[in-house]
Amino acid sequence: MLVARSRSLRVRARRQAVGRTIDQAFAGLARSSRWIPVTWPRFHGVERLKGLRYGPEQAHTLDVWRPAARSGPLPVVLYVHGGAFRSLSKETHWLMGLAFARRGYVVFNIDYRLAPRFKFPAAPADVCRAYAWVVDHAAEYGGDPSRLVLSGESAGGNLVTMLAIAAAYDRPEVWTHPVRASGVMPAAVVPMCGMLQVSDPERFARAGPLSSLQADALFACSGDYLPDHITTGARAADLADPLVVLERGEAPDRPLPPFYAAAGTRDPLLADSLRLGASLRRLGVHNVIEQYPGELHAFHALVWRSAARSCWKAQSSFLDEVLSGR
Repeated sequence: MLVARSRSLRVRARRQAVGRTIDQAFAGLARSSRWIPVTWPRFHGVERLKGLRYGPEQAHTLDVWRPAARSGPLPVVLYVHGGAFRSLSKETHWLMGLAFARRGYVVFNIDYRLAPRFKFPAAPADVCRAYAWVVDHAAEYGGDPSRLVLSGESAGGNLVTMLAIAAAYDRPEVWTHPVRASGVMPAAVVPMCGMLQVSDPERFARAGPLSSLQADALFACSGDYLPDHITTGARAADLADPLVVLERGEAPDRPLPPFYAAAGTRDPLLADSLRLGASLRRLGVHNVIEQYPGELHAFHALVWRSAARSCWKAQSSFLDEVLSGR
């Protein structure tokens, strides 16, 4: 037993080290790209308001990105960064705020508490609090909360899907109540390459071969985020696994909003996006799920590449169509 435990601890330590290496590489890329003039907000007619607070915790901060010249209330994006629930921030994901703002949105790019120090449900509770804050304050920053888009990638895709469920279903979790109490339903949800079920990371290995790097990252994500007492399929994990909630097929108490998602065919998380599309179709929810051949995880963040530009164009067209009727 001691040998098995020692082996398990070594595997977990290796997986966490791999995750940290990936995170550091992404953070370094994000920092270095900010020195390029074409990425400066003023180059795109955008301004950034930094470090606003939406709650009492240290992590409860957000930045506002918006067009510098505005006429009339603009649609709003609540952006939730990825990073396997354990790393990265609004600082590493500044490009997402810029990308949406230059397309005419008021963007609220948030931080939230991270695992493993803060395990589930700290992160979803934080984004529920942020949702209510954005609804209350969007108009102060030139936004129209009736045209609220929820967007995030990877872990952020999980969290914005959870927010849509918290808005549409009368959930028992007390920390979801601020979303319903806000009285505003999201107009659209954009969970890009989302890890939509955190429990049962073994499903990826069952689906096909994984590289050791992929396996380490996926298992570390689940192990760091979920408390030890939560097991696969447990109702206590419901909103860590928003995809599983939707797959049950229970009718929502309020209509779910339209969804747009995309993932690369070389991303093991593509399977979650495809399952999302199937579950939404069964519920009669308008959705578009796109696959990009040969692309890796979060390919759309590399905005200088043609696949990313095509993805952003398709996403923008979807949102323009959805928001035009509101």
